[in-house]
Amino acid sequence: MTDAISFDDVCSAGDRLNGIVHVTPVATSRTLDALSGRTVFLKCENLQRGGAFKFRGAYNMISRMPEDARQRGVVAYSSGNHAQGVALAARLLGAPAIICMPSDAPAVKVEATRGYGAEIVFYDRMRDDRAALAQRIAEERGATLVPPYDHPHIMAGQGTAALELLEQVNDIDTLVVPVGGGGLIAGCAIAAHGVNPAIHVIGVEPEDADDTRRSLLAGERIRIPPPATIADGLRVTTPGALTFPIVQRHVAQIVTVSDDDIREAMRFMILRMKLVVEPSGAVGIAAVMSGRLPATARRVGVIVCGGNIDPPLLASLWEE
Repeated sequence: MTDAISFDDVCSAGDRLNGIVHVTPVATSRTLDALSGRTVFLKCENLQRGGAFKFRGAYNMISRMPEDARQRGVVAYSSGNHAQGVALAARLLGAPAIICMPSDAPAVKVEATRGYGAEIVFYDRMRDDRAALAQRIAEERGATLVPPYDHPHIMAGQGTAALELLEQVNDIDTLVVPVGGGGLIAGCAIAAHGVNPAIHVIGVEPEDADDTRRSLLAGERIRIPPPATIADGLRVTTPGALTFPIVQRHVAQIVTVSDDDIREAMRFMILRMKLVVEPSGAVGIAAVMSGRLPATARRVGVIVCGGNIDPPLLASLWEE
């Protein structure tokens, strides 16, 4: 079998995104290095346009659509970051955007999506099939569905985050990536192994949203009940059909972290590094801080995938 995307696809996406996306900084912390016993490099996609890596894939896909298709509009479904990425990319490219969001999506993400000019349609996360809803709207309006992860252009765009990181930092031996539907880790794994096949790619999931870990153990995609976790962007019930084979071939292992681990990582980032990171973006840092990585991981790159945190959740970090 061949992968759904190639290293050339990621490089092509990088060329397309040049001058459009922010080349996000890489942050380091001597405190984090001492705590973990490793040298850690944090790729700060929380400082990306739209507040998350999702803008990369959305722009890469929508910019490749024919002009007449863009004029008819795009539809997406998302708890927040993909919503904002699609809404922003659509605005920049002159395409109307309709976003299906769960009724319990963080208010800050809903308002930001509206702020980019998108129309929002709400659904019930526990009862409704969000993909079916978005597909129906797309068919009714003649629009194009922009999936959150399971599309070659989306995966290639997301992979440019790792491509940038490996251009900014030499000799990374381990790449740590959050795992939801798999678009980010699939693209980043292809990018990493295109640069250096010896890099170990490690995915991180919340303990209660470990559909990819279970699928790898089973050797096939499995579905779990809708998970409850603080990391709202990683509440996925099954890996993507296109992303999962790439994960099987290119990801060394999946580790899990608890919600308490995630909260501790968020507090560390705010207090010690002065960076606001959302729960989904903090899972990689949580894996480093809680000792989940193998001893062989010495120079570690971590994709900090987003910073769009709901203010009440931010305040709750100190309620304990």
